[in-house]
Amino acid sequence: MSAELLNRARAGDRDAFAALVEPHRAELQVHCYRMLGSLQDAEDALQDVLLSAWAGLSGFEGRSSVRTWLYRIATNRCLNMLRTSARRPMAATPLPAPPPEPSRLGDTPWLQPYPDLLLDGLPDQAPGPEARYESREAISLAFVTAVQLLPPNQRAVLLLRDVLGYRVREAADLLGLTEDAVASALKRARATMDAARSADRPPPPAGGPEERALAERFAAAFTGHDVQALVALMTDDVWVRMPPLPFEYRGTEAAHRFFTAIGAHRQGIVRMEPVRANGQPAWGQYVRDPVTGVLRFTGLLVAGLAGDRVCAITHFETTVGPYFGLPRTLA
Repeated sequence: MSAELLNRARAGDRDAFAALVEPHRAELQVHCYRMLGSLQDAEDALQDVLLSAWAGLSGFEGRSSVRTWLYRIATNRCLNMLRTSARRPMAATPLPAPPPEPSRLGDTPWLQPYPDLLLDGLPDQAPGPEARYESREAISLAFVTAVQLLPPNQRAVLLLRDVLGYRVREAADLLGLTEDAVASALKRARATMDAARSADRPPPPAGGPEERALAERFAAAFTGHDVQALVALMTDDVWVRMPPLPFEYRGTEAAHRFFTAIGAHRQGIVRMEPVRANGQPAWGQYVRDPVTGVLRFTGLLVAGLAGDRVCAITHFETTVGPYFGLPRTLA
């Protein structure tokens, strides 16, 4: 950051301000997404962050980097959203058939997927020295889902310390907390996250031949309407989720019951359009309209992988389609 650029921005030069903040826009949106679990809310939060930064630029004294200053604004904006419950309601499409008894009712109705296309724009910013999570795990659906179970302060502390790698003193300064409060919140957050972390083998390399082969087998089994073949690709403790509906199914037996129950609907899916979400294979699902013959988008499916098996299947509503370039209909 040059002093000249900062002085120009303080004098009202919007181009200079854009040059200051633009390098950090993509990573700030990801941070807001991790905090809020919703891409739509993250976009709204980021706009508020940039407006606040523009309005408060005169108060920036340069004692920290612009990046750290922006993270302070972003984190506190997300905390305010979480504490005031100013969240966008998500309408849920009813299941096409009565679902079987779930393994449990989930607690993360706000979860949305994050397009890999937006991750491509992230700068090569290495985390701080105390980060505990690698970048791929920290954007996975499993990680973001687990983070949503944390209270707001624990959520912020965990992300600042274990994902971004800020030291205790730095995180305390960003949040306006004491170092003891940060250490205490982090201890509780880590305990929750450790309990939620899977003991499965790591996923195959993203975009590599092993991942592609497993994704192709999964898509073929899904569109082939073969529940046995589909379940054979799953880990014993697989999770099946469909936010914002609360029903969650764990294990191959529960997954078999679920996919059998919705078999009539699943048989209508004739095309799986591959995309990527949260660093994972994903597909836009399309059914053929019996009257017009066109293919109609019915939702996004994201697969979590562990070794050579599928450890999680998450279905999202049609509202996320535009973020992934998935049209409502295909010829």
